[in-house]
Amino acid sequence: MENEGIGKRVWTGSRFWVQAALTGSAYAALTLAFAPFAYGPVQVRLSEALTVLPYFTPAAIPGLFIGCVAANLISPYGIMDLLCGSLATLMAAALSYALRRWRFLVPLPPVLLNAVIIGAMLYYGYGVNASFLGNALWVGLGEMAACYCLGMPLLLVLEKHRGIFNAGRRR
Repeated sequence: MENEGIGKRVWTGSRFWVQAALTGSAYAALTLAFAPFAYGPVQVRLSEALTVLPYFTPAAIPGLFIGCVAANLISPYGIMDLLCGSLATLMAAALSYALRRWRFLVPLPPVLLNAVIIGAMLYYGYGVNASFLGNALWVGLGEMAACYCLGMPLLLVLEKHRGIFNAGRRR
């Protein structure tokens, strides 16, 4: 089947890049729309609910990364958040795609990676007035809220309409 894995011709199709662009723009728009809640030690990025999309399409991997880069361009934490946060999102999206056989684990990589990476960035890079563990727990709790409380219901709803990710595909 066409576009059925990362290693195959998946990166060349226009459908792939349209899905990536839509994912990225939705991520960036949601982050910017709710910016007061999207940055800092206590954050809930509603856009992180979209991190379940690699369950449906590998196009979500570059889409989430590009959307996170766009959203982090205005981050109050500057270049460090642009690099650390965007790379954490890229790694989490790839791991979520790898875990797609176990749908209830799909939201876990963003929770764990962002807790550790952003928690470390806040503590070591910016000296936020909490321990590394405190920062990691706060970021992890916000991620858990976004990824499991919002993302998992989104995954379950989209699963019933899975065909939208293959619309127009030639057989």
